Amino acid sequence: MNRRIILLSISLLLISEYSKAQKLYFPPLSFTANWDTISPNSLGWCLPKIDSLYSFLEQENTKGFMVLKDGKIVLEKYFGTFTKDSAWYWASAGKTITSFLIGKAQEENLLKLTDTSSKYLGNGWTDCTLEQENKITILNQLTMTSGLDDGVTDSHCTDKLCLKYKADAGTRWAYHNAPYTLLEKVITTATLKTINNYTSSKLSLKTGIAGLWFTSDFNNVFYSKMRSMARFGLLYQNNCIWNTDTLLFDTNYINQSTNTSQNINLSYGYLWWLNEKKSYMIPTLQTVFPGSYAPNAPADMYAALGKNGQILCVSKSKGLVVVRMGDAPGSFVEVPTVFCNQMWQKLNDAMCNNTSIGIIPNESSKLLFYPNPFANEITLSFNSINNKLIKLTINDAIGKEVYVKNIQSVSGENTIIINEMISLKSGIYFAQLTDENGFVETIKLLKN
Repeated sequence: MNRRIILLSISLLLISEYSKAQKLYFPPLSFTANWDTISPNSLGWCLPKIDSLYSFLEQENTKGFMVLKDGKIVLEKYFGTFTKDSAWYWASAGKTITSFLIGKAQEENLLKLTDTSSKYLGNGWTDCTLEQENKITILNQLTMTSGLDDGVTDSHCTDKLCLKYKADAGTRWAYHNAPYTLLEKVITTATLKTINNYTSSKLSLKTGIAGLWFTSDFNNVFYSKMRSMARFGLLYQNNCIWNTDTLLFDTNYINQSTNTSQNINLSYGYLWWLNEKKSYMIPTLQTVFPGSYAPNAPADMYAALGKNGQILCVSKSKGLVVVRMGDAPGSFVEVPTVFCNQMWQKLNDAMCNNTSIGIIPNESSKLLFYPNPFANEITLSFNSINNKLIKLTINDAIGKEVYVKNIQSVSGENTIIINEMISLKSGIYFAQLTDENGFVETIKLLKN
């Protein structure tokens, strides 16, 4: 009897897991076939707020925007002359495809993450000593911990003389494109295939992702249509299984890819950006900022982030894949962390709910500093759902604290004029709001 109960329990569990897996919809591989949709109204979303979301996106130089719910298209919007058939670059968001390919090559026993990079790039690929160079592994390239100097004149340069020693591999995190770019040669050396051939055979043909790698200066850049980017997000939403076809069996590698990969920048996996960590770092700085870079996004979100706002976000808990392609939103940034958070804030409004991990969770907190750029005075405006003590901290570009103010907020709209900015030098600053519960949000400021 007990055995029958156990077998019945196992069967029910398997049926339950199968049912969960079947919730996800996968579009046909053919780009000419229809992709199923689901209406925002059926999900209880706020239709008027969708127009506000689109207005925000258009104002921020967006070319295309797409939201999937459990694989089906909820929102798909194109701006200007851009269409669903327009190809665009992923920029650094394409790093996540490289992450997938490295995992696949390891699964096929063509390489190991613990291998020294020199095994595939040859001795003397850097300007380091042999001892320093031999400490660099594929894992270091995947996690931005090569120890090579990102402060050289051109951090994209892959020439030997550009790859200089800064610290031992694994002891320093820095967003450095050149070591990442050389992962292409690691892949081609290990697989004996071109990067496009390997991508096609292991990814594109199995998912309908139509795209190609192109070389631009030192960089390898992936180009595709927006729906292809959404397909890649859907693949990762389902743990690298496309419908019933498992593309990557190594679940340990998948989990490691989308979780903290080292103890320096907790918000970085294997070339994926992670949400809801205790701290994060951004390119060009060695500052560790407290909290999440995207507090308005779901806690479990992980993202592919690229120059000029190429964004792919995945949230398994919400069943969402979000894609944005376009030109630079506002000022130039190497990785659009601030814009990613702003985009989620607007999307939360459109969904009529709050997926964020922020501490001022109103329907729209409307956290705003203006004018930005500013001169001698700046105004902070935000909504709060109750009275609480909030701390405003402003750090300069290297992380030095230059201003602190405790604010007693009131329920509703709060407007605070800050006129102590005259002594600050021109440049980039980061404003952070925290309350007794933790980190709220970071906003980038520019002083004229």
